[in-house]
Amino acid sequence: MHRSIIGVLSAVLVVALAPAASADPGPRAACPERAGVAHCLTTYTPVRALADGPDGWGADDLASAYRLPADAGPGTVVGISIAYDAPNLEADLAAYRTQYGLPPCTTANGCFTKVNQQGLAGPLPAASFGWAMESTLDVSMVSAACPSCSIVVVEGNTPGFADLAETEDTAVRLGAKVVSNSYGAREGGAPLAYASHYQHAGVTVVASSGDAGFTAANYPAVLASTIAVGGTTLARDPASARGWTESAWQYGGSGCSAYIAKPAWQHDTHCGKRTVADIASAAENIAIHYADAGGWLPANGTSASAPFVAGLVGRSGHAGTTQPAGLYASAFTDVTTGTNDAAGAGKKCGGDYLCVAGAGYDAPTGVGTPLGLTGF
Repeated sequence: MHRSIIGVLSAVLVVALAPAASADPGPRAACPERAGVAHCLTTYTPVRALADGPDGWGADDLASAYRLPADAGPGTVVGISIAYDAPNLEADLAAYRTQYGLPPCTTANGCFTKVNQQGLAGPLPAASFGWAMESTLDVSMVSAACPSCSIVVVEGNTPGFADLAETEDTAVRLGAKVVSNSYGAREGGAPLAYASHYQHAGVTVVASSGDAGFTAANYPAVLASTIAVGGTTLARDPASARGWTESAWQYGGSGCSAYIAKPAWQHDTHCGKRTVADIASAAENIAIHYADAGGWLPANGTSASAPFVAGLVGRSGHAGTTQPAGLYASAFTDVTTGTNDAAGAGKKCGGDYLCVAGAGYDAPTGVGTPLGLTGF
C-alpha cells in the first residue's frame, strides 16, 4: 500500500513519543534487554508505520505459504503469557482480523479474554509500549494460524521470572490447551528455578528461540517440555510448486544448552545437551496493526513464529498431545539455506548445523517449517 501523508506524520509523532526512539530508521528492539528479567522478542521499524493498510506478510500470505486448510478448525483456547498491559489490544486485534477477513474475536463474543496474572479482569498491570507491541503481534499470529481459536491473554506485573511463571499457570487454569511465550532470557540458575511452570499435563507449551542468532540458549525455549520455535525469512518464489521459499532468519535464535540434559528424542551429535530450536516459521516482515506506533507496520522476531506455531497446534485439534518429541517424527518443509550468524556467515559455529541451515535437522530452523497441519 502507498504511504499516506497522515500515516507518515502519525508515525513520526509516535516515534517522538515512544520509548527508545532515535533518528535511526532501522529495526529496533521493542523491549531492550535488561539483566535479571525476560525481554520480549520483537523488533520494528516505526518510520514505516502506515495509516492506510498493511506493510509486510499478512494472514493471507501465511495461509498460502504454509498451505493451511480452508476450514477454520476447532475452538481451542490458546494462552498468551506476557508482561505488562496492552490497553488497545482488543482494538488492534479487531483491525487485524477485519483486514484479513477473519471472524471477530472479542470480549463480547467470548473469544477474547485479557486478565492480570491472578486471572482477574482488573487491576491490570502498567502499560508498556514495547510489550504491548509484543502482545499485538502474539494475538495477530494466533489469529492468522487459527481463526477459530479463543485467546486468553495473561498479563504479568513485570517481566520477572516469578511473575511470568504465574501467568503461565493462570493461562492453563483458565482453560488454555496451548500457551505461547514470546519472551526470553539467557538460560541460567535464576530462570531455570521456574522451569516446572512450563510443564502441564495435557497442555502444549511453545516458546520463541530468541532473536540474537547463535548464542547461549534462550529460556524458556530451552526447556525439554517446550516446543522451541526458530525463525525464517519468507519470500515468494513463483518458479516453485509451493510458490514460496524460506531461509534461516539471520537473527533467529539457536543454541546448545549448558544446563538441560539431551532429550531422548533429539539426536543431533554436536551438542551434548538440549539443542534449540525444534521447528521454525516466518519471523521477518510480519504485518501487524499497532495504533500506538501509527497503525500498520512490519514487525520481526521469533515472537511472531512462536504464537503462529501455537495457533497451528490449536487448529490441528491435537493441543495438549502435541509435544516436542512428536515433531521429530513428523513431516515438515526442510529449510536448507541461510545462517543465523549474520556477521560471520556461519563462522561463529564453524559452519556447523548449530548456526547454518542444511538438509535435515539444524538448530536455526529445527526439523523445518509447517506443511499444513500434518506435523502437529
